[in-house]
Amino acid sequence: MKTFADKVRDVVRKIPKGKTMTYKEVAKKAGNEKAARAVGAIMRTNFDPDIPCHRVIKSDGSFGSYNRGGALRKKAILKAEGAL
Repeated sequence: MKTFADKVRDVVRKIPKGKTMTYKEVAKKAGNEKAARAVGAIMRTNFDPDIPCHRVIKSDGSFGSYNRGGALRKKAILKAEGAL
């Protein structure tokens, strides 16, 4: 049986280039719409390059943190992918 973290990683892995999802949307798709903070914690500890955690943003449209270079790096990647 998959853990919530496994489900979150599966959802994020499927976010296409040029698109974003909010932490809340990812939580809902993974099965627990009230677990947006848990999604943040899972993304914070993700270093797998196959899981595009930079595509997960806050509900207010701000970027949030990024464990591979900070919010400015996250913004630059999203811009390069056409998400902004």
